[in-house]
Amino acid sequence: MEHDFLHTTLGKTGVEVFRLGLSGTYRPGKRAVYTALGQGVNYFFCFGIDSQMMGALRDIGGRERQNIVIASGAGSWLFGYQNLRRALERRLRQLRTDYIDIFLFLGAARERHFPEKAREELHALKEEGKVRWVGMSTHDRKFAGRLAAEGALDVIMMRYNAAHRGAEVDIFPYLGEHNPGIVSFTATRWSYLMRRPKDWPRDAIVPDAGQAYRFVLSNPNVHVCMTAPSNQEQLEHNLAAVRKGPLKEDEMEFIKKFGDAVHHTKKWFM
Repeated sequence: MEHDFLHTTLGKTGVEVFRLGLSGTYRPGKRAVYTALGQGVNYFFCFGIDSQMMGALRDIGGRERQNIVIASGAGSWLFGYQNLRRALERRLRQLRTDYIDIFLFLGAARERHFPEKAREELHALKEEGKVRWVGMSTHDRKFAGRLAAEGALDVIMMRYNAAHRGAEVDIFPYLGEHNPGIVSFTATRWSYLMRRPKDWPRDAIVPDAGQAYRFVLSNPNVHVCMTAPSNQEQLEHNLAAVRKGPLKEDEMEFIKKFGDAVHHTKKWFM
């Protein structure tokens, strides 16, 4: 695949991906998943409880299955330490597949949430062929940076958006030697990058979701940026927006300034 703004190789995995990935968290409808497939999206994340996404992915078989990347995970500290093997086996049954491309340890907000035994379990599942690549999802940027520098994981999923740019210091400089796949989430900072902050001038413009996604994808260190639309219209808007390519210099300056204003609101989330 020829690389351009919307296509790249997912780090050391070597797999070619469309850089906007789809999550069914907000139930956009099964038809939206098919629309995404039809427009070239080939990276899909499923939790197991997102029935619309799971149903659509079950319908994909044969050669088409070989051309998509299915990511999932378990282990969130929010619900206690989950049995990774049991969670994976359940996901394989739900998807009616023999393997999952990427299996992530989820919810590692701090280093202690991703214990050594979890890493060993992940790699054991990989060795058995039930998953192709393993990784983790985390908010702890410095921890992610260390794991990237060590080459400990195939894929790292982390937060990156115009309001939270710390990965540019804590993670991206450490990717070179081992080249893990980088997947980002919360491009819109839970939609706050599309809302007017308290101190933002009333007559000043506010970004839309498309600009938030283009900000993330303008950074070549990010291989896949996740989107979680709530309906097909939002999905099509996001896809149309990212096809415009990287942000121009003035657009980048604007969204960073807006992102700083959003960040300074210091809401409850990290």
